Amino acid sequence: MLYYLHYLSTYWPVLNVTRYITFRTAAASLTALALGLILGPWMIRKLREFQIGQVIRQEGPATHRTKAGTPTMGGLLILTSALVPTLLWANLANPFIWIAVLSTTAFGAIGFADDYLKIVRRSHHGLLPRYKMLWQVVVGVCVGLSLLFLEAQQLYSTRLIFPFFKNWIPELGVAYVPFATLVLVGATNAVNLTDGLDGLAISVFAVAAAAFTALTYVSTHAVFANYLQMLKLNAAASELTILCGALVGASLAFLWYNCYPAEIFMGDVGSLGLGGALGTVALLVKQELLLPIVGGIFVMEAGSVIIQVGSFKTTGKRVFKMAPLHHHFELIGWSEPKVITRFVIMAIIFALFSLATLKLR
Repeated sequence: MLYYLHYLSTYWPVLNVTRYITFRTAAASLTALALGLILGPWMIRKLREFQIGQVIRQEGPATHRTKAGTPTMGGLLILTSALVPTLLWANLANPFIWIAVLSTTAFGAIGFADDYLKIVRRSHHGLLPRYKMLWQVVVGVCVGLSLLFLEAQQLYSTRLIFPFFKNWIPELGVAYVPFATLVLVGATNAVNLTDGLDGLAISVFAVAAAAFTALTYVSTHAVFANYLQMLKLNAAASELTILCGALVGASLAFLWYNCYPAEIFMGDVGSLGLGGALGTVALLVKQELLLPIVGGIFVMEAGSVIIQVGSFKTTGKRVFKMAPLHHHFELIGWSEPKVITRFVIMAIIFALFSLATLKLR
């Protein structure tokens, strides 16, 4: 809404700054940070009053038993802190913004239902896996169909951009719908699996969101995109930079309360919502195949679970002491802060490498 203040620049020239993506991205990020820091203590207090606490899996590491009862569903704080500033600072006539906002909200709603059932049942079992996956697929298909609609309006392209290859840009057409669904379901579940240590998922996500803030700005900027020989995107997609900036600010605010030892957990409402946001932005700015590099830690975490389950079912043996991967390192003797710090360092390396690939074409 504040985007429209530039129409008053005839009377107050200073308001002309609201035209610029860079200003509104910085403003959205700071607004999200302030909102999260202000609302954090209130939300933690309310969650405690309603006895909305984390239920710990008995088969998990023994050191996690003391975390039982810690307020959860903190993802509501993250999503509120990110989406409200986005709606304040973005151009609300922009279809890219609405697809990203609605997709994030829809995945967050799936996570909310899962968290709610866990709390009601006082168990770590929420939605049945098949229903959880079904609704993720439904949202993914809806996003994919929305992208096909944008293509019909010549606002989007269903071509794929491969890192390191500037001339190989295959057209998927209607096959883009199942592809988009796969990207979104994979992203949401990968972030969800990473959420197991205090501050781990949100720290890694903040790094990935910062990388996508840069990727979105560069890939939608005519001069930079031309210099880097990138597929020309609709200029309207540049508004997504504001959402990415807001996600970074909201992540930092939540990390203030989620860092070790955590005062609040994000829950599935946070992990699924954030995964959906990251996947949707990657699709909208045509960096779908760069997403696994930006989110390398998420891929490692999800991959460790797939390997562990596959190995146990086929050979009866486990590759890791426990999956996801962060639990394996805990059980070999790494302290929780050490695991988190080292994973964040690796996340930064993945993010920097992903940015470097823009030039390696």
